[in-house]
Amino acid sequence: MLVSRGSRWSLLLSVALVMLLGGALPVHADLFYAPPAPQDDAPKMSGEAELGYTRLSGNSNSRTLLAKGRLTWLTGRHTHTLRGETRSVQENDETSTEQYLLGGRERYELEGPHYLFGFGRWEKDRFSGYDYQFTTIGGYGRQWLDGPMHTLSTEFGPGYRHDAYQDGKEEDLGLAYAALDYRWNISEGAYFEQAVSVEAAEPNTTTRSISSLTSQLNSHLALKMSFEVKNNTNPPDDAEANTDRTTSMSLLYSW
Repeated sequence: MLVSRGSRWSLLLSVALVMLLGGALPVHADLFYAPPAPQDDAPKMSGEAELGYTRLSGNSNSRTLLAKGRLTWLTGRHTHTLRGETRSVQENDETSTEQYLLGGRERYELEGPHYLFGFGRWEKDRFSGYDYQFTTIGGYGRQWLDGPMHTLSTEFGPGYRHDAYQDGKEEDLGLAYAALDYRWNISEGAYFEQAVSVEAAEPNTTTRSISSLTSQLNSHLALKMSFEVKNNTNPPDDAEANTDRTTSMSLLYSW
């Protein structure tokens, strides 16, 4: 993979972090949407690790890596979550995607279907026009459905984002956040998830969406197909595009 030495070390460290964070989290949609509350019989500490890798050689040469990991632990009404993620795509010795993400989330259960939440997220996308972005958000969430077949939750609140641009410029922004998470348990070993979040700031609005279908192979392993979309309505001038799309098939391990 032809990237700088610093980028190569960052990739290796991110992959290592993702593997360390992998634990036994009940498999839900992306961390920074509106995940449902843990079940009554959920373990005190849990997590998951997700890994997808493809390599083609011959008339065309390409390599794709996707790695994600989460660690969750419960203390009373609090749910604490850490997350790491990296993805990289190389085609014919040219890197077209290089992304990293680290974050943490807190959830506090109130009476009934209500809860409070807060999270912080650091992300770096080599081709986004930003050197990095750091976001913190807090607010209120509600669990609308929590049945054996369907779960649905929403949340919203204010936030803050620090943008560091590749040209050295920096900017601090206030934003408004809203998110939705839906899960349909199709059968005992298969489920579909759809999650959407919107972060609206004065210069731009960032929308994230993930659709996934997961099939359990056994109590620890599952196959996951997912389609992710991230859109920035007004990215920096040197960004490659305002929309990123990722279609992936990966192996999910939880314990």
